[in-house]
Amino acid sequence: MTDIIMPELTPVFTAYEALVAEADKVFARVSELHPDCVTCKPGCSDCCHALFDLSLVEAMYLNARFVQAFDYGPVRSRILEKAAEADRKLTRMKRDYFRELRDAKASEEATAHIMEEAARARMRCPLLDAEDKCALYEHRPITCRLYGVPTAIGGKAHVCGKTNFAAGVSYPTVHLEKIQERLDALSMEIRDRVKSRFKELHTVFVPVSMALLTNYDEAYLGIGPAPKES
Repeated sequence: MTDIIMPELTPVFTAYEALVAEADKVFARVSELHPDCVTCKPGCSDCCHALFDLSLVEAMYLNARFVQAFDYGPVRSRILEKAAEADRKLTRMKRDYFRELRDAKASEEATAHIMEEAARARMRCPLLDAEDKCALYEHRPITCRLYGVPTAIGGKAHVCGKTNFAAGVSYPTVHLEKIQERLDALSMEIRDRVKSRFKELHTVFVPVSMALLTNYDEAYLGIGPAPKES
């Protein structure tokens, strides 16, 4: 279903779902070519502990699907409690990394070490249940869908440590910048379609926890005139 949030956004989310389908096809193709290397299977939740942010279109889509699936009840409450705790931890982590970077006094070596440390940081996704299953698996973000195959961003390759892809061997690789460009374009389209007064709305990235906690209402999206100062 794509009739979510606002009717004018239906084409945007239809396009996003098409991009998701493309990502799934790429994953399936790499799995078909290298079945011994792709080790994703039920019960493995390695990708569910990775830290990454969502663009506006993915965050709003995930939020809408969450509301749709869990509009009330104890499961929704538990997920939101976990999301709030995860967001508090992320805030502390980012604050600590900022302090380390500031104290590094622009040393390239120290900065690189801190950035590598941040890239290795792990945190359990609030959508992961007690059985290590995703509560919104069918609507999981693209990063989750591609985690088990080789990817590259900024010229740097990455692959899940639990796979059997061998170092130094050439494999089909997903260039994430191309996907991100399309996500950015869809986020800009959201800004334009809702006629947001926030010109930089499309540049806001949030973790899964904040995507679940946020109320993407008119105030957040900057729809209508700015509130008058009292």
